[in-house]
Amino acid sequence: MGNISYYTKEGYEKLKAELLELKSKGRADIAKQIAEARDKGDLSENAEYDAAKDAQGHLEAKIAQLEGVVGNARVLDESSVDTSKVSVLSTVRIKNTKNGMEVQYTLVSEEEADLKAKKISVQSPIGSGLLGKKVGEKAEIQTPGGIIEFEVLDISL
Repeated sequence: MGNISYYTKEGYEKLKAELLELKSKGRADIAKQIAEARDKGDLSENAEYDAAKDAQGHLEAKIAQLEGVVGNARVLDESSVDTSKVSVLSTVRIKNTKNGMEVQYTLVSEEEADLKAKKISVQSPIGSGLLGKKVGEKAEIQTPGGIIEFEVLDISL
């Protein structure tokens, strides 16, 4: 049994679409590769056939893994997010207490993390360090460059 992960509706739909794509197009492409390789004759010395069978194994493993993720995925109802403390899907504005720099991040599941879009995983050092904090509280977070103290300035959706 995997861990339950919370997703935005958009993130969950993307996950389901990827799974559908792998099951339909992905499987069809592999079947075609296997058939083409099989048509080339002797299977015992057919590297293309072996490669296609390997690719099929990897695809099926990815499908099984993704089915597990989708099975444990829950769409988070944004109206139920408590903005008094930092949690999944909350947008948090923090200040680096050392240099006064302010940044704003939205905490999301590992699969939805996208640094360019300022979406960080709840499993990342900063994400996990901020979970449960309230406005005005400070979090000491271990980063590759050492421990940085952040102050929570604002929590919103």
